[in-house]
Amino acid sequence: MYAIVEIAGQQFKVEKGQELFVHRLEGDEGSEVRFSNVLLIDNNGKIQVGKPTIDGAVVTAKVQSHLKGDKVLVFKKKKRKGYQKLNGHRDYLTKIQIDSILLSAGKAAKAEEKEEERKVEEPVKPPVSKKKAFPKAEKSAPVKPKKEAKTEETVKVKKPRTKAAAKKAPKKADDSAVVEKE
Repeated sequence: MYAIVEIAGQQFKVEKGQELFVHRLEGDEGSEVRFSNVLLIDNNGKIQVGKPTIDGAVVTAKVQSHLKGDKVLVFKKKKRKGYQKLNGHRDYLTKIQIDSILLSAGKAAKAEEKEEERKVEEPVKPPVSKKKAFPKAEKSAPVKPKKEAKTEETVKVKKPRTKAAAKKAPKKADDSAVVEKE
């Protein structure tokens, strides 16, 4: 009998009595850990596949020790640039031993957890209708007068900032230069 279980974000194929090194888990040495994210169970040829997990299936394990993994050296270099960098890295691991694979032991526990979640959730408030939240303005409200269009007298002409812009800018027509013929 074996199972595929998700432990600390990774999937492992586990059997009873097997020892594993997984990412660091919470819990003291000698304590029991339960994993409820069981994705697949093979029970002597009978295969159960979860959608995504199997309801009620639980894998129990015992924490044997917390330790560090082997050192991995990371060396970076750029040729002809004089750049070299050497870093070391060690993973924090937990050694566990699988005690049992249970098919339906966790159903009662999951049912209790779901009931607790329902109690904790707040009741859903009915949505507020838009009519109540944002009443329409009355038609008798005073209307602001529109701004008048700018006439030639009120338009201010900006002076060009550079000499190049001054050459491109159109020249103003002076009132004195315009002569009316009668």
